Amino acid sequence: MKKGKIYQSLSGFYDVKSDGKVYRTKARGNFRKKNIKPIVGDMVEFDITNVNEGYILKMLPRFNELIRPPVANTDQAVVVSSAVEPDFSFSLLDKQLVALEKQKITPIIYISKTDLLSSEKQIDFFKKIAKDYRTIGYDVILPVEVDDPHAINEVAKKLPHKQSIVMGQTGSGKSTLLNQIDPELKLKTGEVSKSLSRGKHTTRKVSLLTVNEGLIADTPGFSSFDTLDIKSNELKNYFPEFKRVSANCKFRECLHVNEPGCAVKAGVESGTILKSRYDDYLQEYNLLKAQKPVYNKKRGN
Repeated sequence: MKKGKIYQSLSGFYDVKSDGKVYRTKARGNFRKKNIKPIVGDMVEFDITNVNEGYILKMLPRFNELIRPPVANTDQAVVVSSAVEPDFSFSLLDKQLVALEKQKITPIIYISKTDLLSSEKQIDFFKKIAKDYRTIGYDVILPVEVDDPHAINEVAKKLPHKQSIVMGQTGSGKSTLLNQIDPELKLKTGEVSKSLSRGKHTTRKVSLLTVNEGLIADTPGFSSFDTLDIKSNELKNYFPEFKRVSANCKFRECLHVNEPGCAVKAGVESGTILKSRYDDYLQEYNLLKAQKPVYNKKRGN
């Protein structure tokens, strides 16, 4: 029996890396009966006949799991947010940060395409965004020139010995960033990007690539998280700046919406909590509150 990590999943086969070697495996038949599906990033125990024939016998516990892309045990996410083309979106960034907080994945915010900004006023705007999100506690990397070597190196040095994903809107510069870190990836990311652009029902191969002594989930078609699996009364827990002051709220279970004596609303008024973040919270809270429960009915299990 061997122990390893699933590096690639495709058409019912799982490539598992163990002790420097990659073995092609299948899942045991009873996994399907138990509704267990291995995904990339899973740690597993498996048995082999040879490098091209083996079976996963046991799934080891995950510490987190992403649905889109299907990846387990991710340490951090590089959130590529473009300044322009497409335009920067506070709402999308905050939604992504909420989903990462929920899964206990460390975000690294990378603001791309700053070289396309045409005025000092625009540049100052993004410098303030970077400062504000750093104040919350997030790691923000803001390039100041084309192919900024310092910014690229800042991302690269966070990769060793971690499993990461790179996420952001289509066209935000995810592939460009990866290629700047490791030019050898250019062909691979280009090929996957083309295959994903053909339609949402295209078969998607998810794999882990070794980049700068770390692992990156090769999913350049991935754009955003859906936070609708969060209950409305839990949403507040995924805004770190809210959690820091919530002990000072008048009511213990304050939702920071209509309650009197709310420390979060006081923070917004005083400017210590970003109004844009609070507005995004209210918008998402109301969406989640209005969401009807979805009952997951599965047949044939």
